[in-house]
Amino acid sequence: MNQYETVFILTPVLSDVQVKEAVEKFKGILTAAGAEIINEENWGMKKLAYQIEKKSTGFYQLLEFKAEPTVIEKLELNFRRDERVIRYITVKLDKYAAEYAAKRKSVKQAKAEEA
Repeated sequence: MNQYETVFILTPVLSDVQVKEAVEKFKGILTAAGAEIINEENWGMKKLAYQIEKKSTGFYQLLEFKAEPTVIEKLELNFRRDERVIRYITVKLDKYAAEYAAKRKSVKQAKAEEA
């Protein structure tokens, strides 16, 4: 199994409930295909570098998971079919990127515990 990181941008016209619904849909696709979700981050609404489909903002979401390469095809097919998703990218993490992601996650958790 390889480790992957997917960042996708959802259209800004969605409510918080609809954003959570969309994220749960994609997490469900991954777990149904046998993937193990390692980390999930909601980056919130951010300004886009350039307009996409006449929209200048979007809800950013990150999913980090371990899966077989065939799972990526299923996930990206569903990204393309879902009109709520305006952009996505999936990256296979090498061992150095995976170590960095784990370090970033532990630092984030430590900060959350302090607060």
